[in-house]
Amino acid sequence: MGRGPRRKPAGGDLSAFTLAQVAAAVGGRVLGDASASLTGVQTLDRAASTDLSWVADGRRARQARESRAGALLVSSEEDAGDKPAVLVPSPTLALAIWLELSFPGVRPRSGVSKGAHVARSARLGRGVSVAAGATVEEDAVVGARTVLSAGAFVGRQAVVGEECYLHPNAAVLERCRIGARCVLQAGAVIGSDGFGYVWDGQRHRKIPQLGIVRIEDDVEVGANTAIDRATLGETVIGRGTRIDNLVQVGHNVVVGEHSILCGQAGIAGSARLGRRVTLAGQVGVNDHVTIGDGSIATGQAGVTGNLPAGGIFSGMPAAPHRDFLRRAALIARLPELARRVDEIERRTAGSRKGGKPWKSESRKS
Repeated sequence: MGRGPRRKPAGGDLSAFTLAQVAAAVGGRVLGDASASLTGVQTLDRAASTDLSWVADGRRARQARESRAGALLVSSEEDAGDKPAVLVPSPTLALAIWLELSFPGVRPRSGVSKGAHVARSARLGRGVSVAAGATVEEDAVVGARTVLSAGAFVGRQAVVGEECYLHPNAAVLERCRIGARCVLQAGAVIGSDGFGYVWDGQRHRKIPQLGIVRIEDDVEVGANTAIDRATLGETVIGRGTRIDNLVQVGHNVVVGEHSILCGQAGIAGSARLGRRVTLAGQVGVNDHVTIGDGSIATGQAGVTGNLPAGGIFSGMPAAPHRDFLRRAALIARLPELARRVDEIERRTAGSRKGGKPWKSESRKS
């Protein structure tokens, strides 16, 4: 369930496990002593001799050799050095699998707590957990085994699918729809009014926001992220998408499947993102813009026009990354170019006042 139920910290107070057990769980091959006993998982800089750690890429190999870790997850025998290890194609993926298996989430008991407010016309599936202070309004539907934490809110006629996890103060507002196995982090708001106003000559008149938000299965929404309901129709977040904290998704936006929206990204109304699009931190996307499948906008890029599929784009306005690098290189030369222009103007001004004619350096003998 992603960042769903709270997990115990991966410290050193756990039952011992062997490197052979790790290898069997993640589908890897043991290098060295398969019976090596470990009790925790830690980063390279904090690992002790009883901890498992991982080498995310070749750049960490030196740090791995200097680490006190008792064993490693690695993608090459060279990265293991002289330490026991499990060889896998992706150490980070193997880490995720091992942590998921070894540190299962602490799930609240099912049932409606005293102090929760559940409307009589609401429908709760089997095994739902509703904490004190949570609210489920009239005609709402909450799927089986879903958890509503303290302060979570499910509005009138809203639908939340099976095995979802709403953290404290997450809100699904009226008529919005959440698929199965979704996670809403604390303070996430699904279905806030879209930012729609029109000037009537005297004031900004609000355009009623009558649509909904529809979030498909296996989506995670970060803390204090807001996804606005459509003016008419739907704002859509595609299956498997991951949205970081403090992201703004405007009304009538469509985000394709398995996309990544990083912290403080903002998407203006009616923009359309294809499948597996990545917006890095603080990317801004103009309204009615289309971004093609698989494209990546790097940090703080400003997307002002349509972007084709499969590219990497940077800068403001967003341009192909190589063009951005060339542009950045030219900007770095501006102080030198300005100095040379000043020198040319000074010499030209001197020749106009009756001085010696100026000759370019290329003509000097």
